[in-house]
Amino acid sequence: MKGWEIIHKATIYIAEEMGVYLKKSALSPNIRERMDHSCAIVSSDGKIVAQAEHIPVHLGSFKIGVDNVLKYLYDEDIELDNGDVIIFNDPYISGTHLNDVGILSPIFYNSKLVGYAINKAHHVDVGGPLPASLNPKAKTLYEEGLVIPPTKIVKKGEINKEIINLIKNNFKVPDISLGDLNAQISANLLGIKRVIQLMENRNNVIEAWNESISYSKELTLSKIKDWKKGVYEAEDYLEWKDSLLRLKLKLEVRENEIYADFSGTDKQIEGPLNAVLGVTYSAVSFAIRSMISEIPTNDGFYQVIKVKAPEGSLLNPLKPAAVGGGNVETSQRIADVVFLALSKFLDVPAASSGTMMNVMIGGIYKGKYWSYYETIGGGSGARPFEDGVSAVQNNMTNTLNTPIEIAEKQYPLFFTRYQIRENSGGNGKYKGGDGIIRGFKLLSDATLSILADRFRVGPWGLKGGENGKPGRVIINGKEINDSKFSIELMENDEVIIETPGGGGYGKGK
Repeated sequence: MKGWEIIHKATIYIAEEMGVYLKKSALSPNIRERMDHSCAIVSSDGKIVAQAEHIPVHLGSFKIGVDNVLKYLYDEDIELDNGDVIIFNDPYISGTHLNDVGILSPIFYNSKLVGYAINKAHHVDVGGPLPASLNPKAKTLYEEGLVIPPTKIVKKGEINKEIINLIKNNFKVPDISLGDLNAQISANLLGIKRVIQLMENRNNVIEAWNESISYSKELTLSKIKDWKKGVYEAEDYLEWKDSLLRLKLKLEVRENEIYADFSGTDKQIEGPLNAVLGVTYSAVSFAIRSMISEIPTNDGFYQVIKVKAPEGSLLNPLKPAAVGGGNVETSQRIADVVFLALSKFLDVPAASSGTMMNVMIGGIYKGKYWSYYETIGGGSGARPFEDGVSAVQNNMTNTLNTPIEIAEKQYPLFFTRYQIRENSGGNGKYKGGDGIIRGFKLLSDATLSILADRFRVGPWGLKGGENGKPGRVIINGKEINDSKFSIELMENDEVIIETPGGGGYGKGK
């Protein structure tokens, strides 16, 4: 192993250790149990050096988000000192949605800025009118929660109490949120400590980082050199009210890059399905990365991926369009449409469940506000050589579930069903994976929101394989026809959620 490779591997381990530290220190089940967070180490000029294998929609967005944050700090004449920590969640800067609160910390060595530690974590509630802040009815960003531009939450090691008070008075479960923020800040402190230790033991860390980025780019290009050059078109759709929103893609495989052009995609809407450019870039890069084995996923890989999404479109909206669902639902459809284009010249799986099936519940219980968030897995698409996998998180999410025991202990919920949704995967030579059935009763009056998709047409099959079965939600025995809604529930009401199965592959035996 070459010297730069040792440093490269060590830096990846630093990002992974940051993630472990964040998970173990967090208070919310969403981070502590579901691991809805991501960590990375960034060079002083904003290039992704190493990232942990966390949440795909977070990781790709770091490429856009770090550039935006550093530009904002420069434009606003905000200088960073040793011991400073920046907090941010503005999606038009961070690259995802308001719930993903980002923490960026400069790394100084011998009084010189050498890089940054960064992480994102999905806070279960960041304000707004509805529990868990993902608002199916939002028309603007301001109906989704508190918007925080890049701001110092720590100044030279001292907590900025003004920002803390702002969070206390806007986030609906502030004690949990502040606990998670402490975990995020601590994770970055660990990252800083480990990078400094690395530099103390190696005198060529910066050179090694640059070498690893160059190597990643060269290796990526060597992996795709045999891909058939050309333009490959695909379309897919999202459900919105009584219509379908079109995602149109021209994916061009060039000699030294892959260019994704979303011209022709529908314009932005007055609703939460708009996806900021960071989400669009992240989903494109995820799908392409999934078809390339054994490469370091750093700025070298990202340099090969180019994305065009017209301003004012569903995939690059103008502020202040609502974007909460773009991160969790539109990201899934972007990945689907990229896979569909790739299927024109590569062996790719059929479509997976195609929704994160976001469940948001909350209200007042025993005099205290509570807010619960969950994504529920589904079936993965059948592969060209094997059946799909049942009951897993797919594509842009990489979280775990919230164990029933934890959810029932912390929230006024009683779970009645949790099982595989048998025969929901599409048939074919190889069968799509089955979805999940998860049911619960409310132990207190509450507001329920669902933000999902693939309720009308199930995930597509390939090469003659059948579609997976669409998802659905049943409340007190009555099926709800919409995949995006909010409703007031009463104590003892029962909710049953059935997630889509994956598409089948090939004609049946």
